[in-house]
Amino acid sequence: MNEGIVTMHYDKSIKAYEKARNVIPGGVDSPVRAFKSVGGTPLFIKKGEGAYLIDVDGNRYVDYVQSWGPLIFGHANKTIEKAVIKAVKKGLSFGAPTKAETKLATLICSIFPDMDKVRFVSSGTEAVMSAIRLARGFTGKDDIIKFEGCYHGHSDSLLVQAGSGAVTFGSPSSPGVPADLTKHTLLAKYNDIKSVKKCFENSKNIACIIIEPIAGNMGFVPADPKFLEELRALCDKHGTLLIFDEVMSGFRASLKGAQGIYQTLPDLVTFGKVIGGGMPVGAFAGRAEVMDKLSPDGPVYQAGTLSGNPVAMAAGLASLEQIVDESDLYVRLEKKAKKLVDGLKEAAKEAGIPLQVGAIGSMFGFFFNEKPVKNFDDALKSDTTRFAAFHQGMLREGFYFACSQFETGFICDAMSDEIIEETIEAAQKVFKEIA
Repeated sequence: MNEGIVTMHYDKSIKAYEKARNVIPGGVDSPVRAFKSVGGTPLFIKKGEGAYLIDVDGNRYVDYVQSWGPLIFGHANKTIEKAVIKAVKKGLSFGAPTKAETKLATLICSIFPDMDKVRFVSSGTEAVMSAIRLARGFTGKDDIIKFEGCYHGHSDSLLVQAGSGAVTFGSPSSPGVPADLTKHTLLAKYNDIKSVKKCFENSKNIACIIIEPIAGNMGFVPADPKFLEELRALCDKHGTLLIFDEVMSGFRASLKGAQGIYQTLPDLVTFGKVIGGGMPVGAFAGRAEVMDKLSPDGPVYQAGTLSGNPVAMAAGLASLEQIVDESDLYVRLEKKAKKLVDGLKEAAKEAGIPLQVGAIGSMFGFFFNEKPVKNFDDALKSDTTRFAAFHQGMLREGFYFACSQFETGFICDAMSDEIIEETIEAAQKVFKEIA
């Protein structure tokens, strides 16, 4: 572990960032990597080892990002590494079916018995985009409901912002997105069933509701169980499909993701992250009567040259098979996650800093907020300046957290109790500095 600020040097990352900015917009290939909300220079990573990241300057960090969720066993897991190398030696891509696709799909369906069929894609964004298209094709309706603060990828129809009211038709939140593409997106407030009912009053043409049952991109905000039950009832009443976006929570919250936590079942579910084991993989799944509307069997077109990529399938299989074999995996992970957030809460309390915390399975989050966070409005009341100071302080101590207040953290199986304890001790120091 690093012993304080004197051991940390960032010269090589700074130089790498300057070079990157010349040829890559903003110097990064995803805005979330830019450190814009926390200050400083993005760290350029040389390699990962288990629970740790090592940057180009040789600094070593405990990694609570884990590539934004996929690495449930940590970096460079030997089983996944071996499976990928074996697959690579047979070829990188065929653009043709392989048995690995069927094997992984069969495994997923066996874990989610209410899901009959799976279609693989190459990203979570693709999975969500395709699931929504399928929902529209199946129902013959055009409108969708999403929730303020929930992120479902960067497809045009989902890049919307809230209007003046709690519920409104969406307007584009990014230049380059025509208003015509978002006019069919209605916005509701997370954990607020009245706002959803208002959407159904405004439109009789709603194809689907899409929701993160455990929100990860307004920070860590789980849905209330009753809220999900009410969404299910509304969908059944109006002939609308319910889509769970479990790109982040799938195989993270539990073996069955959020569906293993809540009693409510969706019509369609999207996956990503863990099912790729570190490779770019997404998927969507549902009952046969819905999934059979997809081409080539049905009229709803969806395709991808690299979908079901054999190397990615190998990584996903190696990841999920390990998960299934480890019967107490989620018990271990949740114990560590709760130990971490409880320790952070107590350390913040000692420093006189208000902190809201939560954890489910290997997912966790915390807000510098006076009150519990139930929706995006609540999340926006968090002290982002204090979070930035915390992030910088923990980085100096050798702990790598997501570079935004509005993200989720992840525990990996390679993290020991000693690592958790070291994190809490470092947080105690940093909280005192920023109080």
